[in-house]
Amino acid sequence: MTYELTILVLNALLCLAFPWAYNYAYAKQPGVGGKRLMGNRDALPERTGMAARGVRAHQNHLENLVPFAIIVLTAHVIGVSNSVTVACATIFLAARIAHGGLYLAGITRVPGINGVRSLAYFVSLFSMLVYASQLFLA
Repeated sequence: MTYELTILVLNALLCLAFPWAYNYAYAKQPGVGGKRLMGNRDALPERTGMAARGVRAHQNHLENLVPFAIIVLTAHVIGVSNSVTVACATIFLAARIAHGGLYLAGITRVPGINGVRSLAYFVSLFSMLVYASQLFLA
């Protein structure tokens, strides 16, 4: 398996990890509990805090995973793999981990950097676009 495909699989595993994180937080919310989550989930209270942020982070990751997967798989099929695609795949994964972690934790700024979560998002987006450019240069 190529390095880029490995990174794609790691992104898929990250996607699978989100529900564990936000459902754990949701189970801790008053009026929810783990047993109610195992049922039909009728009449459960609205998600708040980390549980709500986790759902949004998961949705954001899904929205970015689909085009990333298309780019990686297309590159694989046409035989495009180089130092740029390797770097872009690595940066994409690191930025998505940072974005998801910051989103779950509710962190939008760190000292000296306003919008750090948005910065992580745009880094992942830019890395995807640079990766895609390699498809047209082949």
